[in-house]
Amino acid sequence: MKRKIFVAMSGGVDSSLAAAILLQKGDDVVGITMRVWSGEETDSTDIRPCCSERAARDARDVAAHLSIQHYVVNYLEPFNRLVVDDFIAKYLHGETPNPCIRCNRFVKFGKLLDEAIALGADYLASGHYARIRKDESSGRFLLLKGVDTKKDQSYLLYALSQHQLSRLIFPLGDLRKEETRRAAQELGLCVAHKKDSQEICFIPEGDYRAFLKSHVPEMMTPGPILDVSGRELGQHQGLALYTVGQRKGLRISTGKPLYVVRLDAEQNAIIVGPDSALYASRLEARDVNWVAFDRPPERFRARVKIRYLHKEQDATVEPKADDRASVCFDQPQRAITPGQAAVFYDGDTVLGGCTITNTRE
Repeated sequence: MKRKIFVAMSGGVDSSLAAAILLQKGDDVVGITMRVWSGEETDSTDIRPCCSERAARDARDVAAHLSIQHYVVNYLEPFNRLVVDDFIAKYLHGETPNPCIRCNRFVKFGKLLDEAIALGADYLASGHYARIRKDESSGRFLLLKGVDTKKDQSYLLYALSQHQLSRLIFPLGDLRKEETRRAAQELGLCVAHKKDSQEICFIPEGDYRAFLKSHVPEMMTPGPILDVSGRELGQHQGLALYTVGQRKGLRISTGKPLYVVRLDAEQNAIIVGPDSALYASRLEARDVNWVAFDRPPERFRARVKIRYLHKEQDATVEPKADDRASVCFDQPQRAITPGQAAVFYDGDTVLGGCTITNTRE
């Protein structure tokens, strides 16, 4: 019996090949594209944001080439409410969020998955570089890294629920990017050489400071720059202009390099210190999502990643009540940033993940 699979087509090479692979396997494939962004687009670059009008046109052209049905759904309102508003709110609280994680959980594999199922889909597929496997002994669906370690996107998917993982398919999980492009070219897909989008979809130029300045002008209120002892060294131009670990743009002269150590939203202050002040051995986190466990051990060892491009580090994870956790690293880590995700791995398997709230030395 054929599986009916909707494919979240972003107009890029990855999701396009995902649709083609499933079609070759004999599945009943339907393309579906989210519109979540309505900003202006130009022809000056080949790097175009996913989920835009142009991306929808590219997805439509691929669907026509594959002779499959294609739908476009307008998610501007829920995307703004669930992702963009949260992005702004986190910055207002002095955090640095990763909106792709929230979009995956609540929009792409939340609302879109529900819509696909309502339209008769057995599964929703996408072009993510990750893998899903069912552990027969526990009955849980496991999330694993993609084979291509340079493109692995499991970090961005850690927040998915068991229900979501049970209804998702990632056809590219066993492929490397160069294999994807080669296969797309052999199939004559018009997006075979389309460049990957590198920016946040609702900030296509990558200038999140300009975005926040226009949407939350109160974040540009000047305030004090304090050293770690509380001494005022100067004035900053607005919290949104700074991130943990930043050195340039402080406009203070002390005779030695200083870095942003912490953002204090309550005082509208930036705390700076030497490079050594950026290192911490422990972090506290909230909103833990356990993927591999129904109930986690009281304490366990893991490899932990604190940013998308961060190299995993050995640590001990201590689950706590109220979906919280502490992570103690074997070696101090630089620039652990509130708002970013900490994701726990055992080899290729995602054990779980959480949102960083603060650090301890």
